[in-house]
Amino acid sequence: VIRHRDVRASYYGVIDKFRLQVSEQSQRKALGKKEIIATLLPSAKEQQQQKEEEEKRIKEHLAESVFFEQTLCQPETRTVSAGPSLLTVFLGIVCIAALMLPTLGEMESLVPLYLHLSVNQKLVAAYVLG
Repeated sequence: VIRHRDVRASYYGVIDKFRLQVSEQSQRKALGKKEIIATLLPSAKEQQQQKEEEEKRIKEHLAESVFFEQTLCQPETRTVSAGPSLLTVFLGIVCIAALMLPTLGEMESLVPLYLHLSVNQKLVAAYVLG
């Protein structure tokens, strides 16, 4: 186990090398060796904090520069979403109808036999609906 005890932000990106030598306990002659390169990286939490700080600085800089460069212009026009698309609504209705149809093997139904759905077909409809 190799532990880095003095972790500082100034050490991030510094490359360290470790050499492992394998030998028999009774002999001093090395059977093999391997160099391992290690780079100290910030934790995911620290990276997220650094990224947020950088984005905040960029936004502040952009806000200041846009404030001074702003001229009279047309107001922004935003399109308002009308809700779910027609295809999504149609697919939902088809799935609900499929779930309401009788299952294969039900004899006491007024619905024609070709409209009886298997359990797998109903599972697919329920999955799509969900």
